[in-house]
Amino acid sequence: MRPLYCYYGDDFTGSTDVLDCLASGGVRSVLFTRVPSPEMLARFADYQAMGIAGDSRSRTPAEMEAFLPGVFELLKSLGARVAHYKVCSTFDSSPERGSIGRAMEIGRMVFGGPVPIVVGAPHLGRYVVFGNLFARAGDAVYRIDRHPTMRCHPVTPMTEADLRLHLSMQTPLRIALMDLPTLQAANGGAALDALVRDGAEAVLFDGADEASLRETGRVIWERAWEHAPERQLFAIGSSGLTCSLIPQWRAASLLDDSTACNKSAAAEKLAGERLAAVEKSAAPEKPAAVDAVLALSGSCSPVTAGQIEWALANGYAEVKIDAARLLDAAAGGPAQMEYARAAVEALRRGRSVVAYTALGPLKSGAAAHGDDLGVAMGQLLREIVLQSGVRRVVLAGGDTSSHAASVLGFDALTWMAMIEPGAPLCRAYCGNALLDGLEIVMKGGQVGHEDFFERVRRGGA
Repeated sequence: MRPLYCYYGDDFTGSTDVLDCLASGGVRSVLFTRVPSPEMLARFADYQAMGIAGDSRSRTPAEMEAFLPGVFELLKSLGARVAHYKVCSTFDSSPERGSIGRAMEIGRMVFGGPVPIVVGAPHLGRYVVFGNLFARAGDAVYRIDRHPTMRCHPVTPMTEADLRLHLSMQTPLRIALMDLPTLQAANGGAALDALVRDGAEAVLFDGADEASLRETGRVIWERAWEHAPERQLFAIGSSGLTCSLIPQWRAASLLDDSTACNKSAAAEKLAGERLAAVEKSAAPEKPAAVDAVLALSGSCSPVTAGQIEWALANGYAEVKIDAARLLDAAAGGPAQMEYARAAVEALRRGRSVVAYTALGPLKSGAAAHGDDLGVAMGQLLREIVLQSGVRRVVLAGGDTSSHAASVLGFDALTWMAMIEPGAPLCRAYCGNALLDGLEIVMKGGQVGHEDFFERVRRGGA
């Protein structure tokens, strides 16, 4: 069976965000946590969408050049009409780290061009207006270079809101704009053709609401389906791209509506037009609450800090992790055992646990430990899970999630339930019988209400 859509996510939390959009929209979907073997592909051969969760957001351009061509060739071999390089809706990247521009160049070499770029994701509070990115933080919306978190991100701070200018520091490719008035006039198809004739090698789409996103999806799908039947369309974007395409698939009767189930009022409010659904292999009922949940956070986001504080104020056991001590060559082993022991003891008593490295943004001059800390957190998580038997876990922070999933040795994830948009509860597939079936949520630092961890424990909002 030829899938409708395939994607590579530049981090794990963003990859599960797309899985959430697909599955809650009625698309049978699987997310591989590593480049899948032929056996794993065969196991999910009848699925309509396939993704690969990666970590290119934390990689240098040279590192990306070493592995992305092979990943893109694999996506091409799947034969999906649209191949999506999924990036965070805050678009944080730089010429030195997680270069979206370099990924776009590599994608064009494998698939050809031009490349649609869709960043706006209204369901996540991300908006692109005349090429400028805005993002919600709490009850307010900020231009991305004024955003309280993203303007001072410890690795990839966003200092430019115009995404064309931001990308121009990463690639010489010519990037044009499909603006809101054009989308609102439903004239996107002709406008796109004109931009390409004028030499555009990539086209950034504005996106401020469901209507503009729907028009974007119509234009992209028509070009993929009607104007380029001999090749696949390579696109870059957030989960907004995914959400824009689902209505087109439904209108063309390409989805199996037998997977659909009744959507809750909460899901309808949070996800707008997305139809809540489940895979054929999963029960449509809301997952049951569990006695205790483990939340492990490497995020420096104020949003996650608020969630940690809420959890501690509501009976969660605290495991405060000293990142430098965990990483110290002499103390790493004993420190890991100490943190694991504290978490396991609380979980065995039926208490939920929140273990964290930071409570909000790092102080000026503080070290951002990056990949090494992500790996150490993954090793810590593995010890806690294996020793305690906890079956539901939350990972907060993109790098933490990417490396932790790698250390745990997951092969794939499938969707179980929506917790909040962008952070679904998933079932893990793993060769280790003790880890197979683990229920896991991977959330970005900016995602979720203050009681998010408790929502996960209950199995939903």
